[in-house]
Amino acid sequence: MPQVHTYPDLITGRLVSRYKRFFADIELDNGEIVTAHCANTGPMTGVCKIGSPVLVSHQPSPKRKLAYSWEAIYLDNEWIGVNTSLPNRVIGNMLDRHLIPELEPYTTVKGEVAYGNEKSRIDFLLTDVDRGKRTYVEVKNTTWCKGSLALFPDTVTTRGQKHIRELMSVISEDTTAALIFFINRGDCDRFAAGAQADPEYARLLTEAIAKGVKVLACRFKVEPTKITYLGLADL
Repeated sequence: MPQVHTYPDLITGRLVSRYKRFFADIELDNGEIVTAHCANTGPMTGVCKIGSPVLVSHQPSPKRKLAYSWEAIYLDNEWIGVNTSLPNRVIGNMLDRHLIPELEPYTTVKGEVAYGNEKSRIDFLLTDVDRGKRTYVEVKNTTWCKGSLALFPDTVTTRGQKHIRELMSVISEDTTAALIFFINRGDCDRFAAGAQADPEYARLLTEAIAKGVKVLACRFKVEPTKITYLGLADL
């Protein structure tokens, strides 16, 4: 199981409150209360329990409004990654290292490429120069679960619906599409669409699979120092 991310030195504390989507007040172990940036703007269903242990990074910079970022929370004996800006970096690193064999073969990786009929940007475009083949890859952070079943989304996501439509639209003889669900916790070994939260997303995902969009539910173990890739969850 390859290590795919190394955290900087993280600071432990407890969650005091999360508000206005982008802000989380954290009480550090030394008693100091700081405000950390919360990159996850969604409802964070099931992973925002006040009083739970958390990990934050400290990255002071004149370019940042907040010096701290909320990285993970500890629930049900498991660290869960909540920094939604991290999955794309991890997947990019994995693609560079050719650690996702289901997406092979490809020779080049390019991020944030404009595409589609609805003016989207794909997370990664993989190109097999030798064969003239392309694969469009979209990444979705996933933390909601019921038992060992990971679910996405945890709320209605018109943006996510659009991304599925765009992926279906690019499929052709020389172009494929893939949707990676980044399961940001190590206690889930199955994945399904969150139909209870967004029935239309679930419908579109079923349609996309039937049309050939490759769905990869990738499992990750989050620890205070690193993230490890555990392989694919069952669909």
